[in-house]
Amino acid sequence: MYKLARELLFSLSPETSHELSIDLIGAGGRLGLNRLLTKAPASLPVKVMGLEFPNPVGLAAGLDKNGDAIDGFAQLGFGFVEIGTVTPRPQPGNPKPRLFRLPQAEAIINRMGFNNLGVDHLLARVRAAKYDGVLGINIGKNFDTPVERAVDDYLACLDKVYAHACYVTVNVSSPNTPGLRSLQFGDSLKQLLEALRSRQESLAAQHGKHVPLAIKIAPDMSDEETAMVAKALLESGMDAVIATNTTLGREGVDGLPHCNEAGGLSGAPVRDKSTHTVKVLAGELGGRLPIIAVGGITEGRHAAEKIAAGASLVQVYSGFIYKGPALIREAVDAIAGLPRS
Repeated sequence: MYKLARELLFSLSPETSHELSIDLIGAGGRLGLNRLLTKAPASLPVKVMGLEFPNPVGLAAGLDKNGDAIDGFAQLGFGFVEIGTVTPRPQPGNPKPRLFRLPQAEAIINRMGFNNLGVDHLLARVRAAKYDGVLGINIGKNFDTPVERAVDDYLACLDKVYAHACYVTVNVSSPNTPGLRSLQFGDSLKQLLEALRSRQESLAAQHGKHVPLAIKIAPDMSDEETAMVAKALLESGMDAVIATNTTLGREGVDGLPHCNEAGGLSGAPVRDKSTHTVKVLAGELGGRLPIIAVGGITEGRHAAEKIAAGASLVQVYSGFIYKGPALIREAVDAIAGLPRS
């Protein structure tokens, strides 16, 4: 069924098909129909960041930026759902076209630029959702906020989403907001993490609960830079790291239509780079901080590879677009088949 749906959706422009898919998944969720579209994955509970997940396969941020289809995605069998990236104020993102399929490589290039309707709209959608599972909210900065003031945007979003999220992801690794990736390094990262940790403590006291903070990083750092990030995350007391965002590299898509479009590359070509980052992080963190792996999971065995590399959870994005809901069950089954340590 999904192959037919994909053929129809792929006949439309990428962004049009994306918007239509969100509308359809959202409508199916409101009607309770989506659970009829695919066989539910096996139960494979795992506890990470102090949270109980029914299975370790989640939806990555980026597909449902505004939280418009939370119930719909949850009914497809995801063990957790992450929405966003959301910014304090609504913004249109970059000029169109800004989303490109490379089906020969099971890849996508996007330069969306954090297009979203703002944090207040997202929270209205969260309040309207019936989903009571693990919900992550991914936060970022507005494009016109200077990098030197980026902390203000992250704190503004954190203040608003804290009471409504099971965990919050801090996106410092999108390649489509100028200067954003500089926040992954040196004093900029240290200052951001310190501010986030301090605000997390005050919000925990205010709301009577600890909401974990995860930092999402890029796959384009050297091993030494990744190790430095791992050290900073441990020192600041963060709760998890998400590896990885899209890549600026073009390995695996050379010569294909749209390969030279600006933006971040996701899907199968980023798989090995993402898994390598997970391995480096796992070596540096030594189990002291959980890793959520995302990048290039287009088959169940790829999810198992991420777990074997040191991740505790995985997320899918491009693989879901190419393979549909069956990928969730396939990934859960592959992870369940790994040897128990």
